Amino acid sequence: MELTWLGHSGFRIKSKEATIVIDPPPFEGKPAASQEADLVLLSHHHEGHANQALVKGAPLVFDGPGEYESREVPILGLSTYHDDVKGERLGKNTVFRMEMETLVLCHLGDLGHSLSAAQAEALGTVDILLVPVGGATTIDASKAAEMVKLIDPKVVIPMHYRDGEERQDLDTVEKFLNEMGVKDLVPQPKLTVNRSSLPAERQVMVLEARRT
Repeated sequence: MELTWLGHSGFRIKSKEATIVIDPPPFEGKPAASQEADLVLLSHHHEGHANQALVKGAPLVFDGPGEYESREVPILGLSTYHDDVKGERLGKNTVFRMEMETLVLCHLGDLGHSLSAAQAEALGTVDILLVPVGGATTIDASKAAEMVKLIDPKVVIPMHYRDGEERQDLDTVEKFLNEMGVKDLVPQPKLTVNRSSLPAERQVMVLEARRT
């Protein structure tokens, strides 16, 4: 399986079963490379997360809570909120859990509050967690670290943080890395992983945004 960060909260996941694009971003002021995918997952429809024009063709789109399956990929959409006042400020958010090549991935979307124990239990075992860390409109570095501890994945990939000159209201990824006790981490172009290559101990990985 190959996982590439498209910037902000956007990812492309290629597996034997399917190619999935999650939260395709518009790249303010920068060119966006078109993506090919079988499925598109949208955690919510705010600007920056739902640029479906980025994806060629006519992929199947899932954009809310529920249980789905397409191309032999089981997907769970868990209803959550974009803020810590039950959606009164920023609305709802969908956390997606998907199983691909015997690995379980979870994308927290623009989660704005701590998950309850029941919500974490509904997610079950998670191998790879994609977690927002920038604060402002999502959970911040401290709460993100709490979510990592609660969900207990093997691989953690931060997203939705200040990257270059974009989104100056967000914190940089360094705050989250400090919370996780990680230093001198070198960003990688992509994650290539299978069941046998999962780390024995939890690993935090920062990816380079691939915008072209």
